[in-house]
Amino acid sequence: MPGPLRAHPTDATHGRDARSSAATEANAGRSSGIMAVETEAVEVQRRVISTGSTEIDKKMGGGIPEGSLILIEGSSNSGKSVVTQQLLYGALNSGARCVLYTTENTPRSLFRQMDSLSLGILDFYLLGSFNVSPVPAAMSAESADTAFHKLLDHIGSHRGKFDVIFIDSMTSFVSQMPESATLQFLTAIKEFVDDNMTVFFTLHTFAFDEAMFMRIRSLCDAHLRLRVEEMGEKLVKVLEVAKVRGAAKTTGNIISFDVDPGLGMKIIPISKAKA
Repeated sequence: MPGPLRAHPTDATHGRDARSSAATEANAGRSSGIMAVETEAVEVQRRVISTGSTEIDKKMGGGIPEGSLILIEGSSNSGKSVVTQQLLYGALNSGARCVLYTTENTPRSLFRQMDSLSLGILDFYLLGSFNVSPVPAAMSAESADTAFHKLLDHIGSHRGKFDVIFIDSMTSFVSQMPESATLQFLTAIKEFVDDNMTVFFTLHTFAFDEAMFMRIRSLCDAHLRLRVEEMGEKLVKVLEVAKVRGAAKTTGNIISFDVDPGLGMKIIPISKAKA
């Protein structure tokens, strides 16, 4: 922004200079206002869902930006539920209000399992900032269709009341439904995400073929892929941060980890895992 124009020793020029100076100040004021709005927008974009672990967050590009749809994909026993629980714990401790729909646990078994990983969340449940809803793990085609619609309505009823939704797992729904129904469901969920709700969902790798998974991934803002690899004489869980749209830092990181009964997710350096 150019500075005030210099005055010349004539009345006419002095008048023009005064007007120019006033215009410059007005433009500066408008620019300051624009900068303030832009700064505020940047601050909003930086709000993220943390895992509760600084080390894991760094691998995820700083955390998952709120208002995202996130796919957690992996084979059986690859750690999908553990990663989900770690994200749930981090979100609650960051002040977010969360709901978990689970085919993997009852409320009691969930609290017991997370306590064993030093990820206690019972207090959040008692205070009303966390809710858990068990979902049947096996469904007929008819019951899956009904459950899909009920789940969508139930999630919609949480708009403005809860910030983050976790669905672990969606496999029992989609295995009995046509692929078009799954895409319609996720498209409807995106409308909630546009209102700044954050939704995580897990899927087993056997749920769809690769072509369908590519369509699902394209709908999502973030994609976390899990697998089990043999490194030396060890079986190690591997988390690939395939995509995090809007991340503060570069993603695409590979995280090798184990599950420590007293510590939760424990990152294993690649060199140690291969030893």
